[in-house]
Amino acid sequence: MPDLQGSYLQISQDEAKRIMAEKSGYQIVDVRRQDEFSQGHIPGAICIPNESINFDMPEELPDPDQMLLVYCRSGRRSKEAAQKLADLGYTNVLEFGGIITWTGSVTTE
Repeated sequence: MPDLQGSYLQISQDEAKRIMAEKSGYQIVDVRRQDEFSQGHIPGAICIPNESINFDMPEELPDPDQMLLVYCRSGRRSKEAAQKLADLGYTNVLEFGGIITWTGSVTTE
């Protein structure tokens, strides 16, 4: 059986929207800088900048088995962050690209 430790799934933005509409218990993770997050983010997202994900599980994400929906501005940092989160032991990391192509709702609150 292959070792899935350290892997994440890339999903489409349509799939991410479907999960947000139909499921519960997930956490949306915006890995841009706080100043970018403040200019507009997906409702319900928390900001954990990619640069801050290092050697320890972020305290905002205490459950390694929780579904994490990860995005950034264009998709580059979210792939890096998704890989780092998977390497830290998170088992349900889904990366869906960047907010610049997001057609769902965005908030500044």
